[in-house]
Amino acid sequence: MPLRLIFMGTPDFSVPTLLELVAHGHEIAAVYTRAPKPGGRRGLQLQPTPVEEAARKLGVPVLTPKTLKTPEALEEFRAFDADAAVVVAYGMILPQAILDAPKLGCYNLHASLLPRWRGAAPINRAIMAGDAESGVMVMKMDVGLDTGDVAMAERLAITDNMTALDLHDRLSRLGADLMVRAMAALDRGGLQLKKQSEDGVTYAAKIDKAEARIDWTRPAREVLRHIHGLSPFPGAWAELENARVKILRCELAKGAGAPGEVLDDHLTIACGEGAIRLIELQREGKARMQAADFLRGVPLKTGAKFT
Repeated sequence: MPLRLIFMGTPDFSVPTLLELVAHGHEIAAVYTRAPKPGGRRGLQLQPTPVEEAARKLGVPVLTPKTLKTPEALEEFRAFDADAAVVVAYGMILPQAILDAPKLGCYNLHASLLPRWRGAAPINRAIMAGDAESGVMVMKMDVGLDTGDVAMAERLAITDNMTALDLHDRLSRLGADLMVRAMAALDRGGLQLKKQSEDGVTYAAKIDKAEARIDWTRPAREVLRHIHGLSPFPGAWAELENARVKILRCELAKGAGAPGEVLDDHLTIACGEGAIRLIELQREGKARMQAADFLRGVPLKTGAKFT
């Protein structure tokens, strides 16, 4: 028998899981997401979240409460009489009363191999730290920060050419399949839970824009991982001729020189050790572009310098 579920999520990352649960016959009693925010060309039009847009197309009731801590919010949540809640990047803390409301509990899809990278930005942090792999895990939620017992996991190698967006998209699809399998096991009474290890705990703090400036004195691979871990948002940047330039994609290259120095006419840039070649850039106020297009608008001579 399919489960009666409450789905709680907000960004693009969450949408494939919602769609897969529906496709596999589960009944979505309600969708909880964050309230619309001003957006559009003039910033005046309220923009619903990607999850709300998907839920409206499915004809599922959508709720956007500002808090879940009031008696009224709890009563409304309980009234859906859900077997379980599925939570994917919802962005709001669930109090214990909410966690206890569904008959079988609340289950979170987290984009890391817990207990590594608990917290807000696991995808970015895994790339920036030079991790060899990432993954997704289904966790039965408790009131801690990603501390609940884990049920199932899928692993994925992180390559040097992978940006945060690349990893985000692959983990989103992988996670949707994993959650569907977890809910099938839960329905059968066969979902096995295991306590998280206390060894290897790390925290994925929210990305601060102050972290985005590139430090060319670091080794080339560290520079590359820093750039890719922040691509496309907020975007790692450097200054060139007193203008800010975001670097969105690069690759390791041969060469040596002063950190930040342009080594050739293919945008090979020296680092503290080794060099990287820039592939995709974005000048301040301009659209993102490939290196060849960038050079047509900003011809650079060997010896020019990114700072």
